[in-house]
Amino acid sequence: MTVNDQDNSLMALWGILGPYLRRQRSRVVALAGLVIAGIAIYLINPLIIRRFIDQAEAGRPVATLLGAAGLYLAIAIVQQGVIVLTAWVGERASWSATNALRADLALHCLRLDMSFHKQKTPGELIERIDGDVNALGVFLSDFFLQLVSNLLLVLGILAVLWWEDWRFGLIVTLVVALAAVYVQRLRPLSTRRWARVRAASASFYSFLEERVSGREDLLPNGAALYTLRQMQRRLRALFLAWRSAEIVNAAIVSTPNLSFGLAMAGAYALGDSLFADGAVTLGTIYLVFSYVDLINDRSWRLVDEIHHLQESQASIGHIAELLRQRSRLADAGAGDLPAGPLTLAFDDVTFQYEDDTTPVLHDIRFTLPAGSVLGLLGRTGSGKSTLIGLIFRLTEATAGRVRLGGMDVRDVPLRALRGRIGMVTQQVQLFGASLRDNLTLFDPDVPDERLIAALNELGLDSWFAGLPQGLDTPLQPGGSGLSAGEAQLIAFARVFLRDPDLVILDEASSRLDPATEQLLERAVTRLLAGRTAVIIAHRLATVEHADQILLLEQGRVLEQGERARLAADSASAYGQLLRAGAGLADWELLDA
Repeated sequence: MTVNDQDNSLMALWGILGPYLRRQRSRVVALAGLVIAGIAIYLINPLIIRRFIDQAEAGRPVATLLGAAGLYLAIAIVQQGVIVLTAWVGERASWSATNALRADLALHCLRLDMSFHKQKTPGELIERIDGDVNALGVFLSDFFLQLVSNLLLVLGILAVLWWEDWRFGLIVTLVVALAAVYVQRLRPLSTRRWARVRAASASFYSFLEERVSGREDLLPNGAALYTLRQMQRRLRALFLAWRSAEIVNAAIVSTPNLSFGLAMAGAYALGDSLFADGAVTLGTIYLVFSYVDLINDRSWRLVDEIHHLQESQASIGHIAELLRQRSRLADAGAGDLPAGPLTLAFDDVTFQYEDDTTPVLHDIRFTLPAGSVLGLLGRTGSGKSTLIGLIFRLTEATAGRVRLGGMDVRDVPLRALRGRIGMVTQQVQLFGASLRDNLTLFDPDVPDERLIAALNELGLDSWFAGLPQGLDTPLQPGGSGLSAGEAQLIAFARVFLRDPDLVILDEASSRLDPATEQLLERAVTRLLAGRTAVIIAHRLATVEHADQILLLEQGRVLEQGERARLAADSASAYGQLLRAGAGLADWELLDA
């Protein structure tokens, strides 16, 4: 790594953290003042001891010596206070900045389109958002306190040594310069190796997250041993990358020993000669050795900070790369959707992934009137999920227009668009928190009275009455301890509280146990009342609420129309499936 590369890294660091540090301006200014005060104290203390030694050697009165000793003790007490206060202010400033960066980075990733999330696993993103930012936070919390302050202290010591005697200054300066060149030569090697460590770590956590999420499929199918072998392979790659980086780091760590030995030897030889000639006092000899010892101590800390710098440079690169990612979905719309239930229309919509030659959806055209319910049918891979993603603008239509409330969804701000749509899926995400927090998604401004009224209106009052602690009932992460039906009830109440104008149900009753299915049917009826809705179905019984049917096959509209008319038509695909008593898995009946 050249000097320009290092400058670029520091510029990249400032480009990322600068806006956050500017918010901490008062703390940064206070920190700068404390660092300068600390450096001054470190330089003054040896001068006081030198004065004490010279006065004692000259036979000065005891009162004079006690005054010097008292001054030293007072400054030492002040020094401890400055050290504690510097650490406190530095930690507050650095971690406030990096925590804000972590939050903005997570929000940035959430705003990216689905093409990005198809390329990045959750485990890799967690390592980037938390692991890399944490490494940056550790470095930043020590950067000003250690790297900058220690560099300034070494420069201050060299200046005092040159002032005392240019020969002492020259010897120690040459040793420090040689050590700096040595470390500079090894830095590029170390940086590249720490970048590999971060990459191997991201790969491991990505693999771990994916396998833990799929444990219900892996364990019954005998893939546990294979998974462990794969995990061992990734751990080995992480270990080898870490070992390689630490070998180079050990070579850098040896620098203080070498520089300390050379500086001490040179200072001892020169000091002995000058003292014998009467050119310097005993106190001055002590001063020189004290400063050399202080440089040695700070060299160790500088080496440690350089080690953190290597890690942080890799993290800076990863974070900068993530921030450079841009969503393909423009959010420049300024239109307002009309109030109330929304019409939904697809005007010759085609969708195709950039890296694919075959469209996922072909010329989809339909109109769903406001307040109506659409039953969206089709076998796996027919394009149902893609169609829903276009409504939310998780992806963008390649051709045609998706209109909601008569407006092109691209003309509506994303936040406003998604705020008018509610969705319940088969996989309900529950958090390790109270029922209240799971219903409000941690919004403290929603009153309990509104939550209870929503549960009652959905017909869930009897279910709610059976909970041991009411709204304070704790839920386990992932809904552990709840039946699939109970989890769905919470999801329905959560959407109902948002009061959306378009509701999407993705086979939301497919996992229900018989005891709660009737209860949820009442909740579905109430939720859909006065709203436009799309019900994605894998069972024909699920679309009994639908006014219209849209049947997809290989990304094309196979059939569309009013549900009652298609059910009565013996030639329709929907009618044939109904009369055969078949589910959507039995499409070979239609093929025949």
